[in-house]
Amino acid sequence: MTPLLTRELGIFLLVGFLLLASVPTALCATSSSIVYVAGDGTGKYNCDGKDDHIQINQALKFVAGNSKYTTVHLKGPFTYVIDDTLLIGSNTILEGDSSAVIKLANNAGWVAMKPLIKQMSNSGNNNIVVRGFKVNGNRKGNSKVSLGGGYYNIMYFTNCNNIKVYNMYMYDGLGDGLRANSCKNIQFYNNKIDKLGHDGLFAIRSQYVQAWKNRITCRTNSGLRIWNSNGVRLYGNVIDSFYDWTAGGPGIQIEKGGTGTGTMDNISIYNNVIHNTYGPGIWIFNYDTTSSSKDLGKNIRIHHNVFYRTGTNPSIKWVGGIVISGFHNTYIENNVFDGIYHVAIANLYPENYSPNYASTSPYITIARNNIIVNTLKRKKSPSGTGYGVMNYLISNNHKLYMQYNCLYKNAVGNYKNCTSKTDIYVNPLFASQTKHDYHLKSKTGRWNGKTWVKDTVISPCIDAGHPSWGYSQEPKPNGSRINIGRYGNTIYASKSKS
Repeated sequence: MTPLLTRELGIFLLVGFLLLASVPTALCATSSSIVYVAGDGTGKYNCDGKDDHIQINQALKFVAGNSKYTTVHLKGPFTYVIDDTLLIGSNTILEGDSSAVIKLANNAGWVAMKPLIKQMSNSGNNNIVVRGFKVNGNRKGNSKVSLGGGYYNIMYFTNCNNIKVYNMYMYDGLGDGLRANSCKNIQFYNNKIDKLGHDGLFAIRSQYVQAWKNRITCRTNSGLRIWNSNGVRLYGNVIDSFYDWTAGGPGIQIEKGGTGTGTMDNISIYNNVIHNTYGPGIWIFNYDTTSSSKDLGKNIRIHHNVFYRTGTNPSIKWVGGIVISGFHNTYIENNVFDGIYHVAIANLYPENYSPNYASTSPYITIARNNIIVNTLKRKKSPSGTGYGVMNYLISNNHKLYMQYNCLYKNAVGNYKNCTSKTDIYVNPLFASQTKHDYHLKSKTGRWNGKTWVKDTVISPCIDAGHPSWGYSQEPKPNGSRINIGRYGNTIYASKSKS
């Protein structure tokens, strides 16, 4: 773990502690503070599988109006069918057994942006928790509505502070899992998201957003999406795509656009596995072309991630591992890219966009200590693609610098419109590329997930990273230099010769 990562985690642990300390003690639920909703007659409020929003909203209203109560608990096993929005007030927990299911009614006929769950007050609520149960978005029962059109988002909170959504299973939807607009302190973790109709998480004009340890399979757009938001940490997630003609989006989407929308300059993306996505693994795109745009979209750090087989969409050209345009000082460090379609790292506009950036100084992307192997030609218009790294935007004042990376067996070549004096071009000797085990082989010691083992060869990527970069987290012997790749400067870095 790099010193910067250690500092980031320390800061967020402190912030998380302070946030918890600020939440009213009423949120620490006891059995006497819980209101039960059931489908078998054992609850304070009882449902029959039709128009169950009535009883659930009665329970939520009761909790919001009685300070001694904190929690509405949905008992399972039961499927609660709703035909109207559930409304959560401040200082309220909506939870359920893992066998409890909220299901949208067939042919609901709601207007766009009317979600299944939202805050009670139009001006916003604070200290909201949603946890523990399932939500069936019932796409099959609402097939006349198009995916990604703003219909039937599972949760949509506006002007709210302190939102926690965790241990949820959301599936078969037509919109977002959690859409948060103009909110602060969002925590989205340990959720399973399967084939929703838009984004798993979509944070809009929001501050202090954390998403971690989610398992997301995209169907229409992105797993995690951030638009004009700041103070963002996305880490420890596993994201892929469901192979459907609608599944065109990236794993993670970072988006800046429109005037007067503030600064995006405090974003970290790390320790994720992003694979088999239709679109890019990560898409970073600024379509704000004002003269100050460069100062408003900057300082994104992407590190210690694994990307493999991203960019499989046969219908678009802007696929790849990480695709960037219009952001300044983007740092891409200690990642692995394996079998990426088109290009592992690119400065590139998507089709149908050609922003004319006004800055006279360059937009800088720096890639260091990464491993880039087996890049493939993209499926649409494959000619001239398959480089490890490409800069399509030289004429648009974008520069891409390569430092101490390892590139190997990329289909067409290692670079286009960029170069390096410090990269190496050798087989990195992964533990098992077919099993996506990207630890580096070592005669001295390699972590296999359970214990340290010794190989008969040693990877040339060991002790080959940037000589000024931190290595203190690597086990000894560490050669006093960081390893290239995913595990460089972590406790699982492969050991040096001496």
